[in-house]
Amino acid sequence: MGKIIFFEEKNFGGRHYECSEDCTDLHSHFRQCNSIRVESGCFMIYENTGYMGHQYFVCQGEYPDFQKWMGANDSICSCRVIPQCKNSYKLSLYERTEFGGQTMDLMENCPSVMDCFHTNDIFSCKVKEGNWLFYEHPNYEGRMYLMMPGEYRRFSEWGGVNARVGSIRRIVDN
Repeated sequence: MGKIIFFEEKNFGGRHYECSEDCTDLHSHFRQCNSIRVESGCFMIYENTGYMGHQYFVCQGEYPDFQKWMGANDSICSCRVIPQCKNSYKLSLYERTEFGGQTMDLMENCPSVMDCFHTNDIFSCKVKEGNWLFYEHPNYEGRMYLMMPGEYRRFSEWGGVNARVGSIRRIVDN
């Protein structure tokens, strides 16, 4: 089980809220989030309530201001605990919605989806084992999306604004 502490002010000042489980509305506990301390585990934090908006991956460590977690602003309104997995990773990517078209299987990190599969458009996905992060750009940059085991019939189901996936990384437990 993980533990994360959200602080209203930079450098861990002001009011704070401790959390060790999924929370859909952190905004009811504080008005802004300017620093975070992750005492254990890994979390996905979200700009809006209900796991919506920009997503940011944080694991054990200190984030004295929102720029340290690559945040665009001080708005963090929900968080999700990333469960530990048994170090087995497998996912299938599809070139069309509803698992149509060519299938591309992946078991390792992929710094460039274009280099590996000659496309950047992933319209659906089945995460068979492990937890993964999709990144908007190659080399693990840009917007990120948490992918936990399950079926995603279209990119909007993982929060994507379009089908563009530049790189993919496994989430390895601390």
